[in-house]
Amino acid sequence: MRTKTATERLEDLLETPAKTEDGYLDLLGAVRQAGPPTGLTQRLMRTTLLPRVYERYWRPALGRALKGPLGPSMAGEIKLATKLLDLKPGDTALDVACGTGRFTRAFGAAVGPGGLAIGLDGARTMLAKAVAEGGPTSVAYLRADAVHLPLKASTVDGICCFAALHMFAEPETALDSFARVLRPGGRIVLLTSARRGWQPARVAESVGGILSGQRMFDRGEIAASLRARGFAGITERYAGVTQIVAGRLS
Repeated sequence: MRTKTATERLEDLLETPAKTEDGYLDLLGAVRQAGPPTGLTQRLMRTTLLPRVYERYWRPALGRALKGPLGPSMAGEIKLATKLLDLKPGDTALDVACGTGRFTRAFGAAVGPGGLAIGLDGARTMLAKAVAEGGPTSVAYLRADAVHLPLKASTVDGICCFAALHMFAEPETALDSFARVLRPGGRIVLLTSARRGWQPARVAESVGGILSGQRMFDRGEIAASLRARGFAGITERYAGVTQIVAGRLS
């Protein structure tokens, strides 16, 4: 009996059929993006230039500016995310807002050929670059709404969403969706904004968020949102104006 490809196994997890498009599955079709636009940063993700420089220049430089000198590098983020997700061979991992797929490929290596690593993004240009980069046979890509995940309930062992939740128009709805598709005991790890408590910095960071179209969460806010959705064992790491929050669904 022929073994299913990663893309075929992804199709089995979807609530509705998807069209195959340039090496990935597409549920958005002619829609330029899912949900309302939130600002300049989100619009840049759909350009043809940004995917070319995203992994090597844009994401590391922007991350360093936001995390400060003591925050992890992008390679450090990938290592930490993989560790916090505690991925095992045969697991299914979902990389939400995967961009050009660097995290997705790492998760694909962690789950092995018997597992599945799904890279989900709304930008055609990002997914085209991700597909072109290749990677493990356990990797499949999906163009879909990151807020209203199109996966069946309780089908995923781990969810990663790095540098994206603060750009969603409905972040709380996205967290509901993440909890829905996770299996009991499944793990989540998020990297997002973290506004500091000192009032002058808080005001400046809030203004910066408004100008760039990014929501500035308070420290502790994401952890509280996860607890309200049944997550336990929550950890928080702060660097600059960012936070990495992880937990396990009870």
